[in-house]
Amino acid sequence: MDKIRKKSIAIGVLLILSIVVGVLSIDPVIDEMGNLESVSVNSNAIKIRAFMQFTLALIYASIPIILYTMLKKVNTSLTIGFLTFRSISVAFIFIGWLSILLLLELSDEFLQAESSGSAHFQTLDNLLRSGRDLVNHVAMPLILSVGNLMFYSILYQSKLIPRWLSIWGLIATVLSGILASILLMFNVINIITPSYIMLALPTALLEIVLALWLIIYGFDMHLVNSNSKNDKVSFAKVS
Repeated sequence: MDKIRKKSIAIGVLLILSIVVGVLSIDPVIDEMGNLESVSVNSNAIKIRAFMQFTLALIYASIPIILYTMLKKVNTSLTIGFLTFRSISVAFIFIGWLSILLLLELSDEFLQAESSGSAHFQTLDNLLRSGRDLVNHVAMPLILSVGNLMFYSILYQSKLIPRWLSIWGLIATVLSGILASILLMFNVINIITPSYIMLALPTALLEIVLALWLIIYGFDMHLVNSNSKNDKVSFAKVS
């Protein structure tokens, strides 16, 4: 099995893991406002969700690193952009992960303080959770989407995968990453509502189909190798 085939399978597996881990990182206790007591009671379950979000960040970071040497043969500038914006989005995931740990600490402090300063704790709780929602559902998806647009543009240009998959990726990125985040930012829709799920569905389905395609068929490197040779010939003529 050559390196490209191994990379294809690795990316396919990581895409499936990202969906599974992403679902496991969802916790209704964290998303519900005004329940600091419940946060402390469910601390172990929440820590598991926090670990899942940490794992999700590692998965997101691994994908561009694995693909870098292969994608730069097609378009170096877009590949660097993809890596850069993916790295920034991973940093935002880590911020979201850190906010969960801070929420646990706030919940413990709230229970120790009993009834004193409850309004103060409630204000901090609202700010912390609102900030986490903006990071996880607005800032991170928007930045991730910029990188994904570059990623699917490279795939479209290179034909590493069928172009219909690349086009699906571009459209899904606009709907799930950009449009959904903007609508959330302007309070047109809310998190985990039918409208939000409908916008997120194209990306979820795409990643499943793309993962299966990469595991079964893999990237078509014949075209990339051909492009790479043509680039070298062109460079030699210019020189």
